[in-house]
Amino acid sequence: FRAGSEGFPSGAAMAAAARAAAAAALEVGPVPRDVVLFRYDRSRFFRLAGAFCVGQGVFWAYLAHCAFTMLRPAPGPGPEDPFRPRDNKWRFGFTGACLSLGSLIVAGGCLLPLRAVRRVTLLRGGGAVAIGTHGPLGVGAGPTLTVALRDLSCPAHRAQVATALPLRVRGRPFYFLLDKRGDFPDPRLFDLTVGAFRKL
Repeated sequence: FRAGSEGFPSGAAMAAAARAAAAAALEVGPVPRDVVLFRYDRSRFFRLAGAFCVGQGVFWAYLAHCAFTMLRPAPGPGPEDPFRPRDNKWRFGFTGACLSLGSLIVAGGCLLPLRAVRRVTLLRGGGAVAIGTHGPLGVGAGPTLTVALRDLSCPAHRAQVATALPLRVRGRPFYFLLDKRGDFPDPRLFDLTVGAFRKL
C-alpha cells in the first residue's frame, strides 16, 4: 500500500499544502488607510541619557586637554618623575585614550536613540511601513524610514522576547529595537506584516 494510491494525499503533497497555507496566512489584503502598528515614546529617557553622554564627553575632553598640557616632559636633566616622563609617549597615549573614550560614549548616545523605534505605521496599500525613531541624544524626533515589507524581517516573535523586539532592515547596519512595553494597537496585523520572519 502506497500513500496516494487510494486517493490519500502523499507526504510531499501535504507538506506543499502546509507551505501554501502558511504563505496565504502571511498575505495581507490592501489596507485602505495608514495604520499605526506600534508606538512607544521614550523621549524623556533618551534626553536624560543624552545629557549624561554629553557630560561624559565634556569631562573626558577636559581630562585629555589637561593631560596634553600638563604632562609635558620636564626640561633638562634631572631625577625621573613618574608623573612627568622624559618623552611624550605617556602624554600622547593618555590624551588619545581620554579622547577615544569620550568619543565612544557620545557616539553611543547618538546611535542608540536612532535604533530605538518610536512608531511603526503600515502605509496605505499594505506594501510598506514607516519606521520612526528618536533623535540623536534624545533631541527631537529622529528620521522616518520607509521600508517595503519584503525588506523587513523580525527574527523573534513578540511572545519570545522579554524586553525588546529586534527588527532587521535590508541594507541597514544593526537592528532596530521595539520595546515590548510599547503599545500594539493591532497585534494580529503586526504579526502578519512587521512581525513576520523573512529571509533577507
